[in-house]
Amino acid sequence: MLTRLRRNMWVRLSLLALVCACAGAALYANWTQARGAVSGLPLWVLPAAALAGMAGLAAQMLAWRSLLAGLGSALPRAAAARVMFVGQLGKYLPGSVWAFVAQVELARDWRVPRSRGAAATLSAIAVTVAVSLAVAAVALPLSSVEAARRWWWALAAAPLLLACLHPRVLGRGVRLAARPFSRFREVAEAGPLRVEGGSVAASVGWTLVAWVPLGLHVWLLTWAVGGDALRSVGPAVGAYALAWVLGLLVVFAPAGLGVREAVLVVALAPVVDAGAALVVAVLSRLVMTVADVGWAGSAVLLTRAPGSGGGGGPEHADGAASDPATGPG
Repeated sequence: MLTRLRRNMWVRLSLLALVCACAGAALYANWTQARGAVSGLPLWVLPAAALAGMAGLAAQMLAWRSLLAGLGSALPRAAAARVMFVGQLGKYLPGSVWAFVAQVELARDWRVPRSRGAAATLSAIAVTVAVSLAVAAVALPLSSVEAARRWWWALAAAPLLLACLHPRVLGRGVRLAARPFSRFREVAEAGPLRVEGGSVAASVGWTLVAWVPLGLHVWLLTWAVGGDALRSVGPAVGAYALAWVLGLLVVFAPAGLGVREAVLVVALAPVVDAGAALVVAVLSRLVMTVADVGWAGSAVLLTRAPGSGGGGGPEHADGAASDPATGPG
């Protein structure tokens, strides 16, 4: 029954329309809040920040793709982009779980078993949280003492979480999470879930790379509202890394709404006043919403889901996408 609903074009279109409406509403609300501040910025700042945000999201997509490949489903880059970026629009619905569900279901179009899709997404969340907290733990104590003092418990967890990324530990956690679903035929057919050390290392590497442009977009905005160019680097990178994690963990807030802003205002206090920090927070949310929508739209326009030409489902997928294991790197 659920499989038939998943393949039904009208159900998919209705869900996509709902998600796009929520993302559009978020974009409109962010623009309404940021419109007054935009007029005082150099014209190039927001486009540059949006491009930096998109570059960071692209690196995060490659981190997720590396984990999925290590689990046995190596998607082509274009297919991985479509699955992740379209699925990520689900975070604009109340409850971040919808992005998770959407990614797993969209990956089924490329014959990725739900068990592998879920394992890759859960592992990617673990990598993102651990690496991002490590970035914040390095940057904030030296640049934003108040933020480090207020959220010390999160920063202190970074070494432990990094240790949990060892393939044996991460693999055991993934298999434990999948155990309640082991009775389903699809899980059994997918085989045992084994997390490879190389895929974890690649994912960690791509996540570290992602924080260069992600931090850059906040630094550009902080500089544009009056922050010192050199002194703003540490607070900008550390603040957004911590804000990203805490926003991700508060699952009832759509895309971390409110949580990221609170962290940014406190962490940017050493370089800009509270009003300017709030402007940075609002502009950052606008920029990252544009980046999310831009990537999702590009992925839909530039790629075609298997079976969209009339096949009707993953069983009729053609070309490289029909066999993820042999798809192009």
